Amino acid sequence: MREADTITMMCVCDDHYFVLLAALVKSIEVNHITSEHLLFYIVEDSVSEQNRNKLLASIDETKTSLRFVKMEEFAPKNVKLPVDTSSYPSNIYMRLFIPYFLPKEMEKVIYLDVDMIVLKDISILWHQEMGKNIIAAVQDPWVKIVSRWGGVENYQEFNLQEQAKYFNTGLLIMDLKKWRDNDVTTKVIRCVNENKEHAHFPDQYGLNVVLANDWMELDPLWNCFAYHEGHHPYLIHFSGRKPIYRSYNFKEEYRAIFFEYLKMTRWSEFRPIGETKRYLKKLSNFINKLGKFKSNPIITNVSSSNRYKIMVDRVKNIYKFKIISIINLIL
Repeated sequence: MREADTITMMCVCDDHYFVLLAALVKSIEVNHITSEHLLFYIVEDSVSEQNRNKLLASIDETKTSLRFVKMEEFAPKNVKLPVDTSSYPSNIYMRLFIPYFLPKEMEKVIYLDVDMIVLKDISILWHQEMGKNIIAAVQDPWVKIVSRWGGVENYQEFNLQEQAKYFNTGLLIMDLKKWRDNDVTTKVIRCVNENKEHAHFPDQYGLNVVLANDWMELDPLWNCFAYHEGHHPYLIHFSGRKPIYRSYNFKEEYRAIFFEYLKMTRWSEFRPIGETKRYLKKLSNFINKLGKFKSNPIITNVSSSNRYKIMVDRVKNIYKFKIISIINLIL
């Protein structure tokens, strides 16, 4: 299969969100009308064999191919991921290593978060000219500019203008050679590690700092948040509450679209799940990170036991409300 005849995409997913991935893949497949073959690399974070087989059984093999890669095999062994205090899983950093995993002769890839539904032909993005830019992305519909909360609150330290646009990293077209030549991965990891107190959306913060002058803005219809009013989006991004939860409270039209594509997969009988599982998912992310805090080298000049206590105390305040909510739901 020649690269010129193939659209290459990359997603990262754990077992809990695999149902979202199924709907995303199907939406891309259904709405793709040009002749290129669709190739998905899926970096899997503890995904069950049952779910892998269900996804394989859901695709049209004449149009789509899937290649699974285990997360522990994807990230270079000599790289330490940032240990932040967000409730996002560590797998969010996997997008940073895409240019070093894919074959060197591959020129570009489209990265997509799994909580998306694509309603336009993905080939439009694939053939987008990027000029000298390293990535193409959409201005974040919520944060919008670096100086707003959630952006780059210490933007002045990086000589960024107050009104500089801030992009969302849920959808990225990546020029792989330019990324490698500019050592973007190393710079982003260093940026997040050195600015944890400012990095509310950790990897997104780092990418917006490092690529502030090296990104091309795409049509906003290619990344429409589910809680924004809009017409005829090219891509719906369920960036807040996911449509798989009963507590989803954004546009019902968008949830209906999600389930329309999901019903075309082996998850056709799936029913929305309750809040307890949602909170337990976040708590699981927190616990996984907690184990990494013990060996975190960022806090220096203190003993390892005190370092652990500092990191735990820092996170306790963030998670106090969430943990209490979980207990109340279970009881």
